[in-house]
Amino acid sequence: WVNRILFLKLLEAQLVKYHKGDTEYLFLNKKKVHDFGELNELFFNVLAERPEKRRADVQKKYSRVPYLNSSLFERTDLENYCINISGLKNESLLLWSATILKDDKGRRLSGNINTLEYFFEFLNAYNFASEGDGEILDNDKTLINAAVLGLIFEKINGYKDGSFFTPGFITMYMCRETIRRAVVQKFSENGFTATSFDALKEEITDRKKANDIINSLKICDPAVGSGHFLVSALNEIIAVKSDLEVLIHRDGKRVRNFKVEVQNDELIVTDEESSDIFQYTVNEKGIAPHKDQQLQETLFHEKQTIIENCLFGVDINPNSVKICRLRLWIELLKNAYYKTDTDTGILETLPNIDINIKQGNSLISRFKLNDDLSDVFKKQKFSYKAYRKAVEDYKNTNSKIAKTELSAFITEIKSAFQTSFTVKIKEYRELARFKGELTFLQTQGFLFSNDVDKIEQDRLEKLVAQYEQKVNDIKYNIVYRDAFEWRFEFPEVLDNDGNFIGFDVVMGNPPYGVDIKIFDLTSDSYLLFYKKGIELLYSYGFLTFITPDSWLINNNAGYIRKEFAIKGCIYEIKDVYKVFDDAPDVWCNIPFFKKNGNFEKIKITRDYPYDQPIFQFYTQWSKYKQLEEDRWFVNINDDFNEIFDKIRKNKSLKDSAEVNRGFSPTPNDKNITRTITKRQIIGGEDFGRYLSKV
Repeated sequence: WVNRILFLKLLEAQLVKYHKGDTEYLFLNKKKVHDFGELNELFFNVLAERPEKRRADVQKKYSRVPYLNSSLFERTDLENYCINISGLKNESLLLWSATILKDDKGRRLSGNINTLEYFFEFLNAYNFASEGDGEILDNDKTLINAAVLGLIFEKINGYKDGSFFTPGFITMYMCRETIRRAVVQKFSENGFTATSFDALKEEITDRKKANDIINSLKICDPAVGSGHFLVSALNEIIAVKSDLEVLIHRDGKRVRNFKVEVQNDELIVTDEESSDIFQYTVNEKGIAPHKDQQLQETLFHEKQTIIENCLFGVDINPNSVKICRLRLWIELLKNAYYKTDTDTGILETLPNIDINIKQGNSLISRFKLNDDLSDVFKKQKFSYKAYRKAVEDYKNTNSKIAKTELSAFITEIKSAFQTSFTVKIKEYRELARFKGELTFLQTQGFLFSNDVDKIEQDRLEKLVAQYEQKVNDIKYNIVYRDAFEWRFEFPEVLDNDGNFIGFDVVMGNPPYGVDIKIFDLTSDSYLLFYKKGIELLYSYGFLTFITPDSWLINNNAGYIRKEFAIKGCIYEIKDVYKVFDDAPDVWCNIPFFKKNGNFEKIKITRDYPYDQPIFQFYTQWSKYKQLEEDRWFVNINDDFNEIFDKIRKNKSLKDSAEVNRGFSPTPNDKNITRTITKRQIIGGEDFGRYLSKV
């Protein structure tokens, strides 16, 4: 219920802003909601019900509160069977002496206050506003916008299994650098000759076709967390359309006189004539000026189209999944608009975007991506097109009955996939064969009154028992707990025959620092995400993660370097320093990889805390030893290569000079030498990087 309240605070602020500061649109206060019973009513009898279906007294009390059509305001299983919001106690609390609550004169409040009232007053001490507001009405209040709320959600959820909140400048940079390349790739596959984003604009003549191409992008974050990367991707795609001059209104005409760009990881829309940041406001009848109404509708439906068609996420943590869905709903909420085809202002409802964000273990699947689906559809009563159509209809329906029926149908289809695939697994087939032979042997003996071959029967019975155990190990193995079946969970990345195509972009900040054993492979979790990410890409897709930089040279990362070298090419690496406040000692980098790509040179950009500005240089991969074990070093010049050759030839160094960091510059002292753990120079994690600085 806390997540719901935080979401509603943004809604409340949005409604007040739409109506030019009219406080009649405030509904989260003790005047309207006295206790948890009334909060329960607000959630399920107001926000989850169309105005015409609300009770008369409820309709009168909450006449200005819209219907949202969001699963956020549907009762969860826990609420249905265990804990109901109305059952929470509204107890009296003694205010803390340093409370943030103050009276009209700015003095801290004291005494006792009820739980729910305190919660409302606490939230009212902050300014919930959308990005891009031209002014902040309460200068003494801390601004809580959607980006800050995302961080709050992460904090509430708690960092688990090496997960850290990614700063906005990182997600913005990664999205811009990757998505624009993916857009050029998409256009090239549709007959365009441009090889760069800047050249692409000159070649586009059909805006509708260009929009369809961009909307066909499929972007996935396999460790989605709060959804920060998907939100940044959403903003970047809209900015891409604006830069290419193909951002169009619903009537097909191009958006003019407005500048749309991403600044500080936020989508900012500016009126080119007045230089004012765009704000959607309405009169008392819910009517806005035509130009503003048109743009607000365009931004809402552009976001809806992109979220429904382009953005996908998976996370093993169910709370993260809920938060990610919430973040995407918030992005839509920023551009919610009042419909113009009604007498009284009715806010446009939110689509069912929850189906694109799913819970599961991204790294584990029972079924391979290249498993054939054709038999599934032949044996079932539904087609692949019916499956895809059901998912599309689910996203767009605002009928609860239809949503429930479609959800059940989709579950039935996936269950059928599971069943059909199961019989293809070798252990299942062998079990069925041995059972058949045993039954035939026993039946034959019964029909012809012959003694059953006891030796053969014993052999078959042992085999049946053996393979039943194997099947149970596969079926109930803890390894497969929360297994996510990429093969059929997202029909949007399947072709017309149901074959897995893959995603155009895989990006994110996967968890690290946790050793995971998957079958015969034990590795740091982030390395396994690299491997899975490459698998999930379509033939010419792009991958970018921000992770520790140790994948470049550590022994246990050899299999990932091999994957990168065989499956495509890394064309750029961005070295970054002290990105995560909660992990300040982790040196990270951002590799940019293209599947089946062929780049002769790799651009290396380093952003370390030196006095001199960021520098860039180009290099080719330098490979040592076998591919499985090689370290990738950056070659600056021939002298640097000569040093490495001497190190490799002088075998005595392996025993006499074991270092982790030979030279480690820091913001305060550039000349600190450390000799720490027992690591050989040739395998030293940071040796190649810092040797160039000596």
